[in-house]
Amino acid sequence: MQVLHSDAPLIVYVDVKSPYAFVAIRPTLALEQELGMRFDWRPLTLDIPSYLGSAEKKQGKVVSSKGRSPRTWNAIRYSYRDARRYAERQGLVLKGTEKIWDSRIPNIGILWVMQTARDKLGDYFDAVYPPFWRRELDIENIEVVTACLEQAGIEASGFAAFASGEGSALHDELQPQFHPSGIYGVPTYVLGDEILFGREHIPYLRWALSGRQGSAPDIAYEIA
Repeated sequence: MQVLHSDAPLIVYVDVKSPYAFVAIRPTLALEQELGMRFDWRPLTLDIPSYLGSAEKKQGKVVSSKGRSPRTWNAIRYSYRDARRYAERQGLVLKGTEKIWDSRIPNIGILWVMQTARDKLGDYFDAVYPPFWRRELDIENIEVVTACLEQAGIEASGFAAFASGEGSALHDELQPQFHPSGIYGVPTYVLGDEILFGREHIPYLRWALSGRQGSAPDIAYEIA
């Protein structure tokens, strides 16, 4: 699988542990439904410690931190506040995580759903994203993720084998291609030769996927 190529009109890269992907899921799904298209949803498992350092909290207090300067902490706090505003506008709860999670398993779950139950992708996202951001879901537990698949009405009997076999291979095939291809975060949208980072590009995507009639819209945070 090549990160910039798909038969679908749009590739969408997301990561379950990203608050910015979280607030982009519903607007992007709405755009997909509005246009009557099927986007190619794929996982991008972020290596956050490599560029933002690592940290762990307990009961809201930082108990360990590595590689994070005061400036980095300020940037993280601001970006979380920004994402939280957009979550609240959707009626969603977004709590800061207590640690940097390994989102590999639920991200492989995206690949599983795309292969086995494409029409239930939104149901899977609803089963995973909101409870995770309410701090109610252990996404590092294969049984928990399997239960999320079942909750979404998706056959999950083969998921554990997929997550350790074919799904793991597909996931790992994508990861080293991102940076060389110019993809660094989520949500990222690949539209032909264009790489667009952030949900603020949704109005532009709507315009482009609808035939590029008239002038391109300005960057914004709403679909319409």
